Amino acid sequence: MTATLIESKKSSGKLENPMRKIRIEKVVVNCSVGRSGPPLERAAKIIEMLTGQKPSIRKAKKTIKGFGIHRGEPIAVMVTLRRERARRFLEKAFAAVGYKVKEENFDLRGNLAFGIKEHLDIPGTKYDPELGVIGMDVIVHVSRPGRRVMLRRRARSKVGKKHLVTKEEAIEFFKKEFGIEVIPST
Repeated sequence: MTATLIESKKSSGKLENPMRKIRIEKVVVNCSVGRSGPPLERAAKIIEMLTGQKPSIRKAKKTIKGFGIHRGEPIAVMVTLRRERARRFLEKAFAAVGYKVKEENFDLRGNLAFGIKEHLDIPGTKYDPELGVIGMDVIVHVSRPGRRVMLRRRARSKVGKKHLVTKEEAIEFFKKEFGIEVIPST
């Protein structure tokens, strides 16, 4: 049976190596409010409502007097989504930007970052006057199976350059998986 399966795959083209398949490692949703207190709490409620996961509070790394930010003050909320929850949120996020992403939003390793100006653009969200409107950044990290080899603590090893995801491969992946349109850089 396996010989006939291999023959049919050979006749249709080359064999698909499962280690070359690109996958979404994680989706990070970040909302920087710039100050602590009620605005940060409202942003945390909105992020939790959109993602279904409790966000973590991020503190300022340094003092910026011009913005009134002090070192150690909570100024942002973020949440990391993985697996099916990440995919579901990403479909909504792409709908919020009209399934259009600029080519310059991809980095050389295929990761994608884009912003959503108002959380109300995400389908299925309703305006709540008590919470207001916030914007957020969405960062998508893509990789191939086997990337853990270079990140693990024990028996760490290098991953070949051909195994890393390129910008072009990531663009094709997102076009095929989510049907987005990539707008070329000017």
